[in-house]
Amino acid sequence: MKILLVEDNQKLAENIKQGLVQESYSVDVVEDGLLAERRILMSSDEYDLVILDRMLPSKDGVSVCKEWREKNIVIPVIMLTALDTVEDKVDGLEAGADDYLAKPFAFKELLARIHALLRRPKLVSSEVLNFGKISLDTKSRVVTFKDKILSLTLKEFMVLEYLMRNPNKVITRDTLYSHAWDFADSSFSNTVDVHIKNLRRKINDNGKIIQTVRGVGYKME
Repeated sequence: MKILLVEDNQKLAENIKQGLVQESYSVDVVEDGLLAERRILMSSDEYDLVILDRMLPSKDGVSVCKEWREKNIVIPVIMLTALDTVEDKVDGLEAGADDYLAKPFAFKELLARIHALLRRPKLVSSEVLNFGKISLDTKSRVVTFKDKILSLTLKEFMVLEYLMRNPNKVITRDTLYSHAWDFADSSFSNTVDVHIKNLRRKINDNGKIIQTVRGVGYKME
């Protein structure tokens, strides 16, 4: 597995890289946001995951991540930041980050989050789920709406897949959270809501496809 680490704090970057190399990951380090953006735009297939600092020279991590998603690059992204308010986390997730880790953090937690993003099993054969005009291929992870390919983050894909596997059923926020996330975060309980909002925006849904069940969760009906 190869990881791109985007971090301008040289000491922190060295410590993270050293730890990941000891875990048998291959790691490239970039200290500049604009350079990182260009690196992935030119060679996204080279990397399995990006660890992206929020505060960077030239271009901030939120803008970099958003640019990747607008270019339909779906590589998993873990955003690192010293900013850990709910608003900051929402900004990062809405930009397309799959996970958000506040500094300071234990390396073991970063490693566990990396494992969580990379461990989804690959299916031997393709299974295509359909709901109305939405089609989801579980092997290629291609999602289309009205035959148009949607650019979804890994977490958005996982939330949508779970809803499509349980049509006409009310799925609680806790159930969706436990399916797609491995780490409880009591300070940010609206993680699922943020991803539902992103999904609705990408499929031009005003709440008719993914319906809100007030006080409980969501359903596709």
